[in-house]
Amino acid sequence: MSLKQMASLLALLSVVAAPPVFPADSVTPPLATIAALDIPRYMGRWYEIAKYPNGFQKKCVGDTRAEYRLQPEGTVQVINRCRMDNGEWNEAVGLARQIGGPTSPKLEVRFAPAWLSFIPAVWGDYWVIDLDPAYQLVAVSEPRREYLWVLSRNPAVSQDAYEALLQRLRGLGFDPGKLEITIQTRDQTP
Repeated sequence: MSLKQMASLLALLSVVAAPPVFPADSVTPPLATIAALDIPRYMGRWYEIAKYPNGFQKKCVGDTRAEYRLQPEGTVQVINRCRMDNGEWNEAVGLARQIGGPTSPKLEVRFAPAWLSFIPAVWGDYWVIDLDPAYQLVAVSEPRREYLWVLSRNPAVSQDAYEALLQRLRGLGFDPGKLEITIQTRDQTP
């Protein structure tokens, strides 16, 4: 292969492999969500496959999962669990509410006590931005794209499905290189 051919190949690969770049003088397009979310179908256990690192999960070393339970008044109980490096389990119980109509993929979640729920700052955005038709693999974020989670109904995801999701996330303006893979072990107690 000639030097010119190699340079052309490297240039092509760098364009294909690079995340989308928004020019400095342009505005990043608003984050798109999926068209509709069937909340009852979304309920149940989801395993964290990967995430953007964040401060509130820094004690978690693996086996991170979320359990969603529909409540009679239409809200969703959220139970997040993870294993810490001392082997103990950390649990956070919160509440989510749907923003918009009954199929809106935009939710807000809070882990603060109920008596603080009148304060807007205790609510965080939870936007479903990618979800497969079988409700098995999902990506969740928020409008600023500072947080990102990849969740699955199973502790492991096929490499093909994961890579395809990463490509779609690139198209939404995310950097998949920032994702941290979550270790899931077979011992999922409690």
